[in-house]
Amino acid sequence: MLHIRTLRGRPTLRAVLLAAASIAVVGGAFLALPAEAAPVGATAPAPFVSDRLSVEVVGSGPDVILIPGFGCSREVWRAEAERLKATHRVHLVQLAGFAGEPWTHGDGPFVQPVVDELARYIRDGGLQGAAVVGHSMGGMSALMLAQQRPELVGKVMTVDSLPFFSALYGPTATPESARPFADQAAAGILAADPASFRAGQARQAIGLARDPAARERMVEWTAAGDRRAMATAIREVMTTDLRPGLAAMTTPVWAPYASDADGGAPAELADGMWAREYAVLPGVKLIRVDGSRHFIMADQPAAFADLMDRFLAAE
Repeated sequence: MLHIRTLRGRPTLRAVLLAAASIAVVGGAFLALPAEAAPVGATAPAPFVSDRLSVEVVGSGPDVILIPGFGCSREVWRAEAERLKATHRVHLVQLAGFAGEPWTHGDGPFVQPVVDELARYIRDGGLQGAAVVGHSMGGMSALMLAQQRPELVGKVMTVDSLPFFSALYGPTATPESARPFADQAAAGILAADPASFRAGQARQAIGLARDPAARERMVEWTAAGDRRAMATAIREVMTTDLRPGLAAMTTPVWAPYASDADGGAPAELADGMWAREYAVLPGVKLIRVDGSRHFIMADQPAAFADLMDRFLAAE
């Protein structure tokens, strides 16, 4: 069941704390394939080449860009891409360093270069008014893109994604206060032996999805990732605060979030958290999806498909 609210002001809300597991690990040249062959005699666009991300394109129609979350494969979006490709041109993004995609940047920066490359992909591909949908860290990246390059983005959906992830630790959290925890999380990723890392991922996956198959996929994706990339990414995710830029945004934003009374975030806590953290974003549409943990598209696929259709149809 979906519960929709649109925020127009700043409500006074009780401080809440959600499980930190929802932001833990799990929440060369690459080619973007053209949606269809260029006409005979026409000059085909140059392929998109990046060492930060690759893009698979399916279908035709209005453009939809799907970004996976921390440690995940683009396959997290496969069911939605297959469903949408009859009516939309779907761009499935894979981030370098995650789920076996090569990583060549050591412990260098992660998130901002991804946002820069997404902007270049949209610009070079001539995409107009693209809908950008991201899960978890992918939602953070989509929000950053809309803040920095609003002319390239038609609308944004942030799926179970906060503008400051470390707000999960409480309403007084700041990037500075979160830094020790971020450093600790990064160090843990780098230090764990393969067996311990996999076991930890399996434990965390229980809190991130109700669906057993989704949990298994999460573990396989994170086990195949580059630990340096993942350590850098989690540190940046936990210390990046996009809230100061929300009030000036003009891009339409939908922010679905999960609620699960049996092992996830109870509705009252989730409502308070999302309303508080998105309070200053004009017109943001908050949608609570009940019976779901962090991976809404896996736990409630029918509800998420309906939500996606309404998002894409909205002006």
